[in-house]
Amino acid sequence: MAGKIAFIGGGVMGEAMIKGVLAKGLVGPQQVTVAEVVPARRDALGKTYGVGVTEHPREAVQDAEMVVLAIKPQSLTEVMAEMKGALSSDQLLVSIIAGATLPTLTSGFDHATAVRVMPNTPAQIGQGISAWTSTPSVTAQQRSAVKSLLAALGEEIFVAEERYLDMVTAVSGSGPAYVFLFIEAFIDAGVHIGLSREMSERLVLQTVAGSALFALESNRHPAELRNMVTSPSGTTTEALLRLEEGGLRAALTNAVLAAYQKSVLLGRPKE
Repeated sequence: MAGKIAFIGGGVMGEAMIKGVLAKGLVGPQQVTVAEVVPARRDALGKTYGVGVTEHPREAVQDAEMVVLAIKPQSLTEVMAEMKGALSSDQLLVSIIAGATLPTLTSGFDHATAVRVMPNTPAQIGQGISAWTSTPSVTAQQRSAVKSLLAALGEEIFVAEERYLDMVTAVSGSGPAYVFLFIEAFIDAGVHIGLSREMSERLVLQTVAGSALFALESNRHPAELRNMVTSPSGTTTEALLRLEEGGLRAALTNAVLAAYQKSVLLGRPKE
């Protein structure tokens, strides 16, 4: 990536992307401009990263090859009204807004060249995973630029059909919250049986992190890995029995289904 990037919105995910592209050397600070309405946030981004900042989206996108939408969903209608027709045909619009479909974006901005991305919060430390899709008018060179942008945040997966992004939202987009809830409950359980909170937190965090890395690197089915820890009539067997009795699998499936249905609902045109 050698061209300029404009970010409309400088919140948590917007900052994560700015930090990632600068850290990877994809662009220099002078090639990045951020449009952010909150003055304190705008000043902080400018001072921290040395990027250009402005209050006005139209000013930010001038001469930018890629325009990244990183605003809250409730701000999209207002931004589309302000920006409609402002992008030239060779500029690439990249949206990370949950529930904002490609038809909504292309119509609202009157712009055919668009990419929709579903990232997740571990992108803030370069350990995220982003799924994305694009309109037919996105060129091979632009797709390559998107891959480079998302690789700065972790891993990336291209999906040919947009409908999969609602499923991705329910799994990896919302997924960190499920994991954090599990971690929180796990730590509390350790405290309940007598560990100090500090010790329980350290044990749980490393256990979760190590288990995830082991699963990634071993290339074995999770059931096989679980069986490796589970001895007949042992402590793990008793614990797993209680988790199954508590409906862990069903509860997780219902949670993912609810998130998926909500994502689909958010993407429907407002009447």
